[in-house]
Formats: sequence, C-alpha cells, structure tokens
Amino acid sequence: MTGKDLLKKYNDPKNFFNRDLSWIEFNRRVLEEALNPELPLLEKVKFISIFHSNLDEFYMIRISGLKEQIAANVSEPTIDGLTPHAQLQKIEKLLQPMLKQVMKLWLEDVVPALRENKINIIEFNNLEENEKTILTEYFKKEIFPILTPLAFDPGRPFPYISNLSLSLAILVKKPNGENHFARVKVPNILPRLMQIDQIINPNRKIQTNGSFSARFIWLGDLIKANLHLLFPGMEVLEAHRFRITRDTDIELQEDEADDLLRVIEENIRQRRFGTVVRLEVEKQMPEFMLETLTENLQITREDVHVFDGPLGLSDIISLYDLPVHHLKTKPFYPVIPKLFDEDENIFSTIKKQDILLHHPYHSFNPVIDFIKQAAKDPDVLAIKQTLYRVGTDSPIIKYLIEAAERGKQVAVLVELKARFDEQNNIFWARELEKVGVHVVYGLVGLKTHAKMTLIVRRESDGVKKYVHLATGNYNVTTAKLYTDLGLFTCNDEICSDISDIFNYLTGYSKQIEFKKLFVAPINMREKILSLIMREIENVKAGKEGKIILKLNALVDPIIISCLYEASNAGVKIDLVVRGICCLVPEVPNLSENIRVISIVGRFLEHNRVFYFFNNGREEIYLSSADMMQRNLDRRVEIAFPIEDAKLKNEIQKTLLSFSLKDNVKARKLNSDMSYTYCSCKEGETRIDSQDWLINHAIKSIGKFVKPKV
Repeated sequence: MTGKDLLKKYNDPKNFFNRDLSWIEFNRRVLEEALNPELPLLEKVKFISIFHSNLDEFYMIRISGLKEQIAANVSEPTIDGLTPHAQLQKIEKLLQPMLKQVMKLWLEDVVPALRENKINIIEFNNLEENEKTILTEYFKKEIFPILTPLAFDPGRPFPYISNLSLSLAILVKKPNGENHFARVKVPNILPRLMQIDQIINPNRKIQTNGSFSARFIWLGDLIKANLHLLFPGMEVLEAHRFRITRDTDIELQEDEADDLLRVIEENIRQRRFGTVVRLEVEKQMPEFMLETLTENLQITREDVHVFDGPLGLSDIISLYDLPVHHLKTKPFYPVIPKLFDEDENIFSTIKKQDILLHHPYHSFNPVIDFIKQAAKDPDVLAIKQTLYRVGTDSPIIKYLIEAAERGKQVAVLVELKARFDEQNNIFWARELEKVGVHVVYGLVGLKTHAKMTLIVRRESDGVKKYVHLATGNYNVTTAKLYTDLGLFTCNDEICSDISDIFNYLTGYSKQIEFKKLFVAPINMREKILSLIMREIENVKAGKEGKIILKLNALVDPIIISCLYEASNAGVKIDLVVRGICCLVPEVPNLSENIRVISIVGRFLEHNRVFYFFNNGREEIYLSSADMMQRNLDRRVEIAFPIEDAKLKNEIQKTLLSFSLKDNVKARKLNSDMSYTYCSCKEGETRIDSQDWLINHAIKSIGKFVKPKV
C-alpha cells in the first residue's frame, strides 16, 4: 500500500490534531516548567521569558498566516477539519487563560520571590526623592537625546511602529485646551530593566556572594515619569504602554530572482512593514486611546491582548545573567570524550573508529577542532560545509576563512532563507566570498537544512574523505543549550553520499539513489515509509515489531497514517515528540499501540532519532529532519545510519531508553490533546533523563572539562 493509499484510508478529521493547537499545548508545557515549585527562581524567570518569546514568533509566523488566509477568503478546512477562522478562535480561547496565568505567576510569585532575594523591581514613584533626582538627571543626559516624540494630528500622519517595539501612547493638553495624541517609542537599544544602583553609583562593585542585591526600574516607567521634559509647556494627561506584533514571514519569488542575496535583503527591509497581527496593551488604557490604536493600526478588537501587568516579558531574560548562582540550576560543563586525548590528530582518531558526540553533554570543541585542523593541515585539500544558523561570533567561520587563505578549496552553502538569521547569514556569506570561498546560497524552492561537513585529505594511500554529520546547527551557543547528536566517520559509502549531495547543492545533479543516506526531498519519506512497512510485515510474519522515533515535531499526514497502519498491525511504537504532534495516540482500532511523550526540561530537546527493531537487526538513523511536509518536501535534509554496534547500543541504552523512562520532565499525550505528567510511582526511582545523561557523561569521562567556547 502506498503512502497516498494510507492517507486516503485514515483521512478523517478525528484522526489528526490541529498543528497550531498542538503548538499551543507545547508552549503550555513551557509555562508548566515556570510554574514548577521545585525550580530555582531564575530558572522560572527563564521559562517565563521563553514562553513569551515563543508566542511572539508564533504570532509573527503562524497567526499572520492564518489571518492572510482569512483575508483571502480561504474557508477550506485542513486535514483536522478546522477552517482558518475556526483555528484562530480556538487558539485565542486556549491562550487567554494561559496569559492570565503567566502574568499572575510573575506578579504574585516571581516578583515577591525576587524581592525576598534582594532583587527589587521598583516603580519610580516609590523611590526616595534624592534617587528620583539622580535618575531624572540620568534620563536627561542618557535617555532623553535618544527619544523621538511623534505627534498625531491632521498635519502629521499616524507614526510607523516597528515590530515587537514597546511604546507609550500619550495624551497631551495644549495651553489652548486642545488634546492631542502622541507616541514615544521605548528604545530597544537600552535594557528594559535598568539597574538603579549602577546609575546612582556607577563605581559600585557587584557582589557575587550572599550579600548580592540589586534594584531595577522598567525603562518605560522611567520615561513615563519624565514625559513632561519631552512635551514642555504642555500637560501630560495620560500615558499607557502598548506593543505590536507584525507579520514577518518573508515570501520569496525565487524563480524570478536574478540575485537571491539582493532579493532577501530587500525582503528583510520589507519585513519591518508587515501587517499588524497583535496589539498588546495595559489594562489601564482608556477606551478612546485603544480605539485610536486599533483604527490606525487597521486591526480589530479580536487582535488585542489586554494585560494587567508589564508587556513584553520575554525581556526579563536579562535577569538570568545576574551573578546569583544559588537561584539557578547547578551549572554543568560539557565533557570531552577520552579518545580525543589519545591522538592530537583528529583525522587519525576518526580513522580508528566512528565517533558519536551528544551535545550539550559532550563539548562542541571537537567539531570546532575538526574544522581548525582541516584549515591548518597542509594535507587537507578541500573543505565543504553547510551553514544554516551559525551564530554571530563563529569560530567555524574564522577557520573556513583561514583555510581559504591557505589556498585550500573551500565551498560553503550558506542558507540565506534561515528564518530570522537571514541578515547574519548574508554578512557571513560576504565575508567568506571576500577570501575566495565558493559560496552557494541554496537551491530554488528549497531550504538546505542538512548539517554536514566534508573534508578531503591527501594521505599515503591516496585521497581520503572525512565527514561530520549532525542533527543540529554549527552554532557554538546553541550547542550548549540544545540536545543534538553528531557523528564523525570516514565510512567510504557515507562519504561518497555526502560528496554526491554537495555536488547536488553546488552544481547540477539528478541523482536519486544513495548508498547509505536518506535525502529529502528526493527519497526520505519513501525510505521512512519502507522501514515502517518492514516492521508491519515482520509482525504479520509472527515476529516482533518495534519503532521508536524521537522528534521535534510530527505533522506529516502520510507518515502519521503509516504509523496508524503499523499500530493496527501490532507494531509497538514509542514516540518522543518535544513540540507539535498531530498524531492522536492510544485510540482503539487506530493507535492503541502508540505512546507519545514530550520532554521539556533544562535543555531544548532537538535531536532526531529513528529506531527500527528489524527483527533483532536493529537500525538507527539520525537526522536533521522532523516528520513535517516542509522538511520532507521543501528542504534538503539527510538521515544517516549509525552502523557501529557500540554507538548504536549507546544511543539505544542511554538516550532512547532513559527518554522513555523519564518520570520527572516527561508528559504523556492523551487522545484529547491534553498532556499529563509521567509521574514517578511509589517505589520507583525518579528519572530526569537530562540529569541522567549529564551524570552519565561525567562518569564516562571521569572529570569535568570546562569548555573552551
């Protein structure tokens, strides 16, 4: 039975969760982490910030897309049976209580707890008079020159308001008695939370021991208290904060672009002017002011979120940097596997055996050293690499530039279409081109999301290839925060496949067969379906069938339909899906053999692992791809096999096994799309899979290794 046949068989709205509603449930799990009474205080702050940051992006991309469909009179339902308008209504219904819950947590739990720990957020009016004077003088010298009050009257149009910017809506009264509306932007180049004592006494030494204390004032509060300086000779009658969110999804007509880099730069500029999809306001804002904003921003009341507290709580992440370690989770330093100490030459180490790295438990340094040694090694002839999200201060870019300057052939695919990283990637593409690197911007209609590096080296027995393949980006910062897997190998067939893929990316190739790898959009879905079908056939033959998939998201309806078919055949299926899951689990005669859990914890679960029992001859693939249409149809992705028996056993017995045993951070997905904690039962050992993997990494190395990066 083909994938399309299976989709036709299971194509019933009740068999699929809505993608966006499932995402809302993921962000609820982020909020639940902030609500966890056992979590250290600044970890709660971090999760509140992440919750709001996630929501910002959700509105910029997903909600804006739904609104565009509604504006275009799209009424056709998605596979789950919901029209765009129905989705929007359900999303808002789910979100409103969550927004109230997170604000209550901030105001009634976190702020008082911060105060108990000598971290105070103080209103301007509650300061001592001498402190008000000092802060006002600071405002005049440091903040006032940056501000631009913008009037709104018949001679001056409603001002442009940038995405995610915090503003003050102001009503002023002229001496002649006329009232006028004005807007002042709270500048995002300054900290939202300003440390009062550092302003009053700039030479004050920061205490990092138990005597640490800090007082903060919201920048918007300081500006609001001094608005009379911006409007001399007028009376400031009202001033209330508001914040807008715009549609930022870039639409590219790549097939009509003569210069993709130039087109993307232009689209980044146009992103600033996307339509407004959300307005956040203070509860105290009067009706006339709200009407002025909604009318001029061309939105409806349904687009307004009213908060009884501060707006833009994503900015509180700055508090996490305070030197109060007792309010954070105990720090963990990634470790470096011992085998890297056995030989200074990383190529000799890889030649002896395949090497698996599990970040952030393992340091990212060996990956950097791989590029560094390739750049400096006179026997290295060529380096080829894909870069998706590389970060702002990348040592990898530095060594690629050095390699080119040393005369090596360096080819880099820089994905310019990596959302919200476009500007950064354009910068690095130009820096690489300056030194003669062959820079490719990607393929028309496809994002290159695969993570791979190929090193070609001249050796005594001929030219040898080495590769690094990964589930996550070549990004030093996220390698400390995201759980990802990476493989070093010089396996001839895998290296040959990677070489062919680079030729596909940089030149012209119609290759559709690969020796070891699955490649999207060429054959990955078909290969995954064939492995699922093999488990079905094994069960029908009286053998055992078992599948474990660890993913960020499961959306693709064909893959889901095939998993339903496997469940009905008796294949036991465990899914570890961190975020969106459109599969409905544990439904009789549909998915009764499918269990789905989600793990949200200290690190962002990001690795993708595909396990198939294969009648005892187990196969494990690692991948850059989630099971989504965009990954399988509109991106260049790879899935690569783990063939070394020791590494295969390591993945199965540690990562997969303890993810499924997690009874602290894991939640089980129910058939009504709700999640319940996989709680530790009486007599059971508490297992936090991430903590277990930290301890496992330390024990396997025997010591902490502080990272170089």
